[in-house]
Amino acid sequence: MSQIHKIEGLVAAPFTPMHPDGSLNLNLIPAYAQFLVQNGVKGAFIGGSTGEGVSLSFAEKTELLRAWGQVDAPALQKIMLVGGTSLAESCELAKLAAEYQYDAVAVLAPFYFKPTSAAVLADFCVAVGEAAPEVGVYFYHIPALTGVSVSMLAFLEAIDGRLPNFRGIKYTHNDLMEYRQCLLFADRKYDLLWGWDEIFLAAMAMGARGAVGSTFNYAAPVYHELIRAFDAGDLDRARAMQDQSIAIVRLLGKYGGIATGKAYMRAVGLDCGAFRQPVQNMSAERYTEFLEDLERIQFNRYASRSALMEGAVSR
Repeated sequence: MSQIHKIEGLVAAPFTPMHPDGSLNLNLIPAYAQFLVQNGVKGAFIGGSTGEGVSLSFAEKTELLRAWGQVDAPALQKIMLVGGTSLAESCELAKLAAEYQYDAVAVLAPFYFKPTSAAVLADFCVAVGEAAPEVGVYFYHIPALTGVSVSMLAFLEAIDGRLPNFRGIKYTHNDLMEYRQCLLFADRKYDLLWGWDEIFLAAMAMGARGAVGSTFNYAAPVYHELIRAFDAGDLDRARAMQDQSIAIVRLLGKYGGIATGKAYMRAVGLDCGAFRQPVQNMSAERYTEFLEDLERIQFNRYASRSALMEGAVSR
């Protein structure tokens, strides 16, 4: 790739839809993709943390990849998380993503046998990228979950020039200084997608123009308005939108964490089922309380909407 494509705007990390018995509900994906497009989302980061990629079997990952790959949504860039603890499986998934004409794949740091240096991590990513040279490659940096805290600046130095299809980093960490250094690396060569929704405004001040987030699924209007306000120099309005983002994220914590995201999706009219064990899901009683909290934070004013999802954000 002679010129690296940089994504501007919102990339949602979709939830993987599940039936009540815990099996994949892939029939929902075409409507899900259109829902994202109609809410101004530029891309889908599939099979990541929000998408429960690490909780899926290899066969299920391939099914999920194919289902999103068959979606007719030219306006939606598709990025598939293929990396994990197995290099061989990562390479197989990358090849399949190329076959289904994904825009890019993402590689997660191996989190059992962990890489001991930036150079070792770069070697892993290069091996995956070389298996599918037709697609772009991102590294997914999320040390809070992988336990791999390799310097991303050192990683860029280690991979620079070695992998023509390497695009950049999905940076899900709160080290704004390092993020800025990575953004400036080699004259702003790489795409640095921000991954921490509740401090997106701070990242924009550091130069972020694209971001990947779970809350973009159901609250995209908050971030569209935040971006518009920031670009217009209206920091008061931008801060107000970041405050709304924080209120939304605080409810994730109040109701148990990542699985609360699927409760948000149910509230906007796209029921993606439950999370798999060991993630704890919300009880019916708690869901009623959750809906009351949505009213309290005026979530309905900023919720993602679509003509496909009539009756959204209601009891």
